[in-house]
Amino acid sequence: MKTVQISLNSIDKVKSFVNEITKYDYDFDLISGRYVIDAKSIMGIFSLDLSKPIELNIHVEEEADTNAILNILQPYIVG
Repeated sequence: MKTVQISLNSIDKVKSFVNEITKYDYDFDLISGRYVIDAKSIMGIFSLDLSKPIELNIHVEEEADTNAILNILQPYIVG
């Protein structure tokens, strides 16, 4: 599992983020405070406080796949 901080501070960013990660069969979880939601759920994402960075857990086993996913998610990653 890989964990990164991401920022989804606009509707367009949320849409493009979900479009990117739905290409993968892995599980993606967004964690904000005590809430954990499926990152592939647009409605779930909009239930979170998007004004600050959110923790993204990527449940992936293969290192090569992790690197490919992180490259695609680069525009959303903070820090």
